[in-house]
Amino acid sequence: MSHDTLDLVVRGLRQESDNVMSLELSLPDGAPLPHWEPGAHLEVILPSGLVRHYSLCSEPRQLQNYRLAILRESGGRGGSEELHSQIRLGTKLKARGPRNHFKVEDGATHYLLVAGGIGITPIMAMARELKAAGKSTRLVYCGSSRQTMAFIDELQEIMGDSLALYPRDERGRADLLAEIQNAPEGTSVYACGPERLLTDLQSITAATLGAEAFHAELFGSATPPARTQAEDETKADAQFEIELRQSGCTLTVPPEKSILDVVLEVNPSFMSSCEEGFCGTCETKVLEGEVDHRDSILSLKERARNDTMFICVSRSKCPKLVLDA
Repeated sequence: MSHDTLDLVVRGLRQESDNVMSLELSLPDGAPLPHWEPGAHLEVILPSGLVRHYSLCSEPRQLQNYRLAILRESGGRGGSEELHSQIRLGTKLKARGPRNHFKVEDGATHYLLVAGGIGITPIMAMARELKAAGKSTRLVYCGSSRQTMAFIDELQEIMGDSLALYPRDERGRADLLAEIQNAPEGTSVYACGPERLLTDLQSITAATLGAEAFHAELFGSATPPARTQAEDETKADAQFEIELRQSGCTLTVPPEKSILDVVLEVNPSFMSSCEEGFCGTCETKVLEGEVDHRDSILSLKERARNDTMFICVSRSKCPKLVLDA
């Protein structure tokens, strides 16, 4: 996991739809940027010091520029408002990455891509790559209206007849059940958007194609899963130790604090953002111990590997974790 910081310059700004602005970023000397694959994101460090993560939506093989798309959220936590109101051509930004928790896996006979709102950003990069590779692909794009849906013209060029647009004010909600039922055997579903869309789609996919066919990235925090009374009385309240191998210190994590809280006390510069387990900024490699995963990012297979965790929400199933931090 790389922690290298990129010094970037804003080379382009464009209004893509109501409240969605795209940024083109490059290195100051125009040198090629690090390679990335569809589903990857950048952790952008804003001038205020806020850290926010944004999916890359440009052409993966075009490394002169990175393109991000930012939804202006009036009820958000301030990052999107700062970018929309303060960023200009020539503004310098720092970023880390690219990182990818949402990779497209090979082997499917067909790919059904589903995007809701600004969730189109990683999905568009996937669509471009899959179509270029000649893969059977369909894209379902949902939004409140055409005016709010970014990149429609570009998506039509990429997908042609394989694009299904669902502006809610014109067509209502997409029939996700029909989309899944009409998908051929061997289909993989990749989705990004708000929690309601992903929850419905996951349930339908599991019942029709199997749970392993569903892959998703949530734009926003998920509703925490229900916990049993036994869990509330044991795991949720357990105290444990963490050893930070790089820092050479051992710390106690009490029930009322997260691992991130404790780490920040000894390393205030440790990178974090959402603190709700969905952005991935605080990802930390696990060297020893068993993790109680509570994030919205890792798949069941990734959790079973027990080699990484998101310390803002996840805890320990054992008395001591050893972390590469």
